Amino acid sequence: MIEIPSDLNPDLVPLAFLLGNWAGAGVTDFPGAEKANFGQEVSFTHDGRDFIEYRSYTWVLDAEGNKVKPLESESGFWRIDKDRKVEVVMVRDDGVVEVWYGELADKKPQIDLATDAVARTAASGPYTGGKRLYGYVKGDLMWVGEKQTPEVPLRPYMSAQLKKVVTPEEVAAMARNLGDLPDDGIAFFK
Repeated sequence: MIEIPSDLNPDLVPLAFLLGNWAGAGVTDFPGAEKANFGQEVSFTHDGRDFIEYRSYTWVLDAEGNKVKPLESESGFWRIDKDRKVEVVMVRDDGVVEVWYGELADKKPQIDLATDAVARTAASGPYTGGKRLYGYVKGDLMWVGEKQTPEVPLRPYMSAQLKKVVTPEEVAAMARNLGDLPDDGIAFFK
């Protein structure tokens, strides 16, 4: 279920499905880099203004699912206009800054983005642009990213499935709103 916080800027209501903390895993594979499974933590937060703040941390996982080393970190700001056009400004730890434009799909929580501008520092690797697709599917946040370099045409390079993370405060709120529950719990299944 998608909840809309009472203090959310009204302009951001179409993006409410993104809000919260998410965690999960995915796969990365791009020529010139090692193919790997990765873990990811993402947060989409708001403070009442007309944007959503975004932060993402990924790390390489070993065969048992343990953290091996950091992979990528990025942060940014998301906005949406009255015509459902989405804009994102993002900075990555590897020295890349991007401006993304796209739109929210009609009648479903899905955002398709493409880079409009890319700026790189001298230390960053080759990168000329990308595309991303985010979607809220059966309570999970799914995404796939594509990228291109001067040597490699646009192709998928990362994708992940993320689950909503419940904080202790959210658990306490749920507990306060449970009402009368059967003592044995079995009554739910009868």
